[in-house]
Amino acid sequence: MAELLRIFNNNALDDVGGDVIGRIYEYFLSKFAPAVASDDGVFFTPKSLVKMIVNILEPTSGVLADIACGSGGMFVQSGDFVNSKGMSANKAMTFYGQEKVEYNAQLCLMNMAVHGLTGVIKSGNEANTFYNDAHNLVGCCDYVMANPPFNVDKVKAEAAQNAGRLPFGLPGVNKANEIGNANYLWISYFYAYLNETGRAGFVMASSATDSQGKDKDIREQLVKTGHVDAMISVGNNFFYTKSLPCSLWFFDKGKAEDLKDKVLFIDARNYFTVVDRTLNEWSDWQLKNMNAIVWLYRGETDKYRQLIEEYHSVLGEGDFEEILHAQEDHIKELRSEAKAAADSAAKKDKRRIQAEFDEKIAEQEEQLTIAKEAVWLYSKFGDGEYQDVPGFCKISTQTEIEEKSWSLTPGAYVGVAPIEDDGVDFHERMGEIHEELLKLQEESNQLMDTISKNLKEMGL
Repeated sequence: MAELLRIFNNNALDDVGGDVIGRIYEYFLSKFAPAVASDDGVFFTPKSLVKMIVNILEPTSGVLADIACGSGGMFVQSGDFVNSKGMSANKAMTFYGQEKVEYNAQLCLMNMAVHGLTGVIKSGNEANTFYNDAHNLVGCCDYVMANPPFNVDKVKAEAAQNAGRLPFGLPGVNKANEIGNANYLWISYFYAYLNETGRAGFVMASSATDSQGKDKDIREQLVKTGHVDAMISVGNNFFYTKSLPCSLWFFDKGKAEDLKDKVLFIDARNYFTVVDRTLNEWSDWQLKNMNAIVWLYRGETDKYRQLIEEYHSVLGEGDFEEILHAQEDHIKELRSEAKAAADSAAKKDKRRIQAEFDEKIAEQEEQLTIAKEAVWLYSKFGDGEYQDVPGFCKISTQTEIEEKSWSLTPGAYVGVAPIEDDGVDFHERMGEIHEELLKLQEESNQLMDTISKNLKEMGL
């Protein structure tokens, strides 16, 4: 125990922030036990999805429940959010969790402890959410967040019915008196736990937005409550162990009266940052941009303007387009300087000089990325007026949703984005690529010569 405490008493953990335990756990699962990591449709929730849910729900105080809490990422991120507002999460929030897998529940408690949080976490059979309301929280929660297992089958219909929390009735039941897909059980639970002004945000299989049969009936009733707030489509490769799309659902029982008849749809399947070949995520600035769209939908233009000011504080004053082009020109100049310096340097200094310039270029490319996000946001919404963006976001009314058979699939509403000129000069870009190729070939030849010399010295 003493050694364990020493490990966690480490400033590096504070620097990482967020759901550290969950990320470590997921790393080992993905490297050594991928079959376990995706068993029964259970997936660790990526940090950017958790952040998006927390940012849109904006928890400040009250009761927060996660009835499929896993390693506790929702609690940790919510705690970070509340603390960032100058409050104490432990004093302002009460955390309740259910997690059927006892090992995951232990990870959750440890994760919360590392981040200075306390909560009541139930595990084991009593925490099987399909059949138990472990904390008796129906109608009591200010916030509900979760990433439940997708498409669970063979749920005993009678036991689920007896457990209650089904304001819209049971989903479809088969001849074996089992629920063949439990997605709408989860959706019903999340809604049932909210109090009269509560907000919910959760991850759900993409197929649930327009599934048919009893699911469609439940979805229709949900939309008619006026409490469906926003729907976000997420593309492939956001999960660490599976390449599958999903959707983020948001409920708000305290919606403004003028929004009761409306739902915000965002199709973010093509809006992300590539981490590597198998993983995508939303950068912090992309998270802020999508959050800004929700602010404008809610009429919170002051928060949007604060974000624009934040962009200026990082990039400097002036037109974002001009800042972007100036940044691109600066990077081109640095690349030219790097090539000239490396070409004129002695052979022993070439690698050091190139490394120095690479570091400078990387810093400027980071600024360029921020400038691109600023241009992306400001070109669409200017000084703070919401408007539908074809192919990306749209506010739809209940009448429009009814016309589309109560589908909640964002792509059905936002339409197709117009094809834009990417502004890249083909011949110029091909020249750059050819130059890069020649450079790589030269480095390859140098490496081959070095390897040959080493082999000769070894007598091979």
